[in-house]
Amino acid sequence: MSFATYEYKERIRKTKERMMQKGIDVLLITDPANINYLSGYDGWSFYVHQMLVLIIDEDQPMWIGREMDANAAKVTTWLYRENIIPYPDDYIHSDIKHPMDFIAGILTEIGQDNRSIGVEMENYYFTAKSYEQLKKGLPNAKFQDATLLVNWVRLIKSDAEIEYMKRAAVIAERAMMAGIELIQEGVRECDVAAKIFHTQITGTKEFGGDYPAIVPLLPSGEKTSTPHLTWTDDRYKDGDAVIIELAGCYKRYHSPLARTVQIGKPNKDMKTLSEVAVEGINACLEMIRPGIACEEIEETWRKTIEKSGFVKESRLGYSMGLNYPPDWGEHTVSIRKGDKTILQPNMTFHLIPGLWLEHYGFEVSESIRITESGCETFAKMPRNLVLKEFV
Repeated sequence: MSFATYEYKERIRKTKERMMQKGIDVLLITDPANINYLSGYDGWSFYVHQMLVLIIDEDQPMWIGREMDANAAKVTTWLYRENIIPYPDDYIHSDIKHPMDFIAGILTEIGQDNRSIGVEMENYYFTAKSYEQLKKGLPNAKFQDATLLVNWVRLIKSDAEIEYMKRAAVIAERAMMAGIELIQEGVRECDVAAKIFHTQITGTKEFGGDYPAIVPLLPSGEKTSTPHLTWTDDRYKDGDAVIIELAGCYKRYHSPLARTVQIGKPNKDMKTLSEVAVEGINACLEMIRPGIACEEIEETWRKTIEKSGFVKESRLGYSMGLNYPPDWGEHTVSIRKGDKTILQPNMTFHLIPGLWLEHYGFEVSESIRITESGCETFAKMPRNLVLKEFV
């Protein structure tokens, strides 16, 4: 397991506190990050239906999933064998039965069919069909939305989680440097992606890397005007800017990092844009400390870039850490106007003040931890526009 049993039990305790506040007797967890957080379960099986069932008056949760994945639960979790319940393979991709039928049957069998049941409604892995089948199979239950209930428990990290994110940051630095070193006129975008992937998984001699929840994002040239493009087999040209956004990942914990590379001499507009963004992120990092609200960080950023005539409408950052594809964010706190969440030590964020204009853009980001007196960046790399001389 990735953590000691007592840490999982403490997470369960905190989750049950939130369940009690919301009047939830049974929590059905389908987000693989939340399943991992409470049980340790770690497998690439989230493409089929699986669930962790947390009952308010039971010590341990139950894992329910595909039969062939049950041994993975035995290997990776702290659960008793009798709490690992597999469903037969003929439930997979069937048009006559559904895994939620099986789960409804289990809940009925153990007397949980007429209780208040919380489900993660806003979740990539919980489908409309799943909800309909649960309601059909549990007609006497009272369902309520428990979206993000566990996510909010995850907001403040333990020291062990912080250590994993520090290791992920070392991997992120290495992957970033591998990408930067290879980028040059004539090099294919896909070859840079391949080198980054290799470095992310290889990690270091002391610890290897895990697969990140998001693939490397590598827009170049005019495509830097938008942040979420990956790569093609095009070759870089002299004058191209290249955004690299990636993450190191260790035991499912992420440390994202973004930098921008310029092949050849930057034009005046790119030079100005990069200087404004770096000035803005530096101003934020200097003022961040426990006790302030997230919106105060955004205000500092906004006022800093406004002096140079720039505006950024999208959020400045978000909480992140443990996750599975397709996202490393926790979907709770955002660094933006109106978010009054108060910063506390061991909260972790991806601070990403990218500026994307009509025909070009610039990104620089840091993964940060709130400390007792301020904040620290997980990675230690220069933030300025990286210049690659034309060869």
